[in-house]
Order: sequence, then structure tokens, then C-alpha cells
Amino acid sequence: MLVLKASYLISQVTRKAWHVGKPFSLSIEPTTACNLGCPECPSGLKQFTRPTGKLDLELHKLMLQQVKKHVFYINYYFQGEPFLHPQFLDLIKEAKKAKIYTATSTNAHFITKEKATEIVRSGLDRLIISIDGLTQETYEQYRVHGQLEKVIEGSKYLVEAKKELKSKTPHLIFQFLAVKPNEHEIPAVFSLANELEIDEVRIKTAQFYEFEQGNPLMPTNEKYSRYKRTSSGKYALKGDPGNHCWRMWSGSVLTWDGKVVPCCFDKDAQHAMGTLKDKSFQEIWRSASYQNFRQAILTNRKGIDICSNCSEGTKVWN
Repeated sequence: MLVLKASYLISQVTRKAWHVGKPFSLSIEPTTACNLGCPECPSGLKQFTRPTGKLDLELHKLMLQQVKKHVFYINYYFQGEPFLHPQFLDLIKEAKKAKIYTATSTNAHFITKEKATEIVRSGLDRLIISIDGLTQETYEQYRVHGQLEKVIEGSKYLVEAKKELKSKTPHLIFQFLAVKPNEHEIPAVFSLANELEIDEVRIKTAQFYEFEQGNPLMPTNEKYSRYKRTSSGKYALKGDPGNHCWRMWSGSVLTWDGKVVPCCFDKDAQHAMGTLKDKSFQEIWRSASYQNFRQAILTNRKGIDICSNCSEGTKVWN
């Protein structure tokens, strides 16, 4: 960790990409399939150019074999709904054997009473539950085709399973994506989480692909938006991300079919650095293409398409 941070800081000062060390965190994609049709999500809208599929268990074992000595955190989520993978909890169990902290994010539509018990027993450490509205009317304006009652029911089952098994995990998080139809409900989501005994609430700003002229889903309260209105009347990303990104030094993303992409904003894997079917993760991590991408970040981050709408990955001490 210290070596990684040192090489990152030196790279910032010199403006030359110098990388020593190995990543300590990864995102691994179980599947690109999703049951919902959220308006700002390429997975839900079926707009990917890459194929829909699910992670093969043997490929997953290969991933873990190559990274388990230096990775201690894996988020089993990139695009899609993880619980549509029929062996999703087998992925979690395999990572726990390697003593890796595991997390995922779900729309909670497939969490039955039995599945909740399986989730707790799997050893999953953290579970983000997307709850983007407190009435069906507001919820479905973003979570198209979704049913709020399933989210509430699944959340209750998880709390009950944790109690029955006397388990502190998974740490349950209500994630509330702030958009115009639901922003008035933000205070109430904290009350609901307390009532249901959910461990934490996070308010997340929404990413919009078209934002310069505004967006019907953009919150009225700028506090809940990652964009601000400029003097020209157009909207821009808040703050200046600068020519740096800690994520290029600390982590990476592996798609369901083994591609290695630089970060979670590369949703369609347009900047794939290589595939584990051809090379090892270490070869890809140290490759010229990855190093050139890091250099581009240090030189002109705004010129990289996937970075132009990114509000994350800009701090050293994440």
C-alpha cells in the first residue's frame, strides 16, 4: 500500500507515470444481464456493444489465483444484477476461502427468505441495496420495471437472517440515487433504514450521459447533484478532477468474460487493456497500454471520454 501511494504521488509531481506495486482492490463483474430498465444505465437499456453473459466459475478461479496474494477487497459488481448469476454466491464463497473482503450491489428483486439465509451464510461482507424511492410511483420513475415492495421485503429477509444466524455480516447499506422525482424523500429514507434496522444509508448523485443542457432527472437541489449550472446557463461537472486518478494505481475492473478495464466508468469496456484468456493479470497490469493510459490521465484527463463525466477516483486517501 505504501509503495503504491508513494509511486502515485511521485507520478503526480513528475507528471510521468511511474508505477510500483500491485492493486489491492478489484471489481469483478458476475453478469451484464439486468431485470430493470433504468434510463441512465446501459445495462438496463441493453445498449452495450459487448455481449451479455455471466462469469464462468473456472475463469473466476483463475482470476483469484492470479490476484489473491495482493488483493484484499473485491466488489462483485460492475454492470448488471449480480443475483441473476445462478452461482453468484459460489463466487463469494471462493473469494472468502482466499480471505478477501467481498461486497456487491443489488436491486434486491431476487432476495427470498431462503436466499437471504444463503447470502448470510456465504460470508458476504457488504451488501448495497438500491432503494431509489419510498413509494412505487417515485421508485419506478428511475427503477423502470422494478417493484419497491420486493426491495423492502428482501431487505427485511436479510435483517431477519442476520439475526437468526447471529451474524454481523453482510453490512447492509441502503443506497438512494438522488433524482428529481425522489429528492423530497431523502430525509425519510434514513427513518425507514432505522425502522428496518439497515446498518447504513448512502445518498448517491446520479450520472447523466447528457447533462450540459440539463436533464429531466437532475435534482432541483444542487446539493444532491454532481453537476452545477454555469454562468452560460449550461451544466458542468462540479469541481475540477485534475490530471490524476488514484484508481489507476490502486485497482482495476474485470469483466465477466475476462477483459481488464481501467475503471467502472468504462462501462462498455471500450478501453480494455487486455484479456485474461490471452495474458496474466500481472502482464496486463504492467503492459505498455495500461502505462500509456496512466500517462494520459496525468497529461490530459479531461480528454479521455470515460473521465469526462467522472466525479470519483480523484483523491489519494480513499
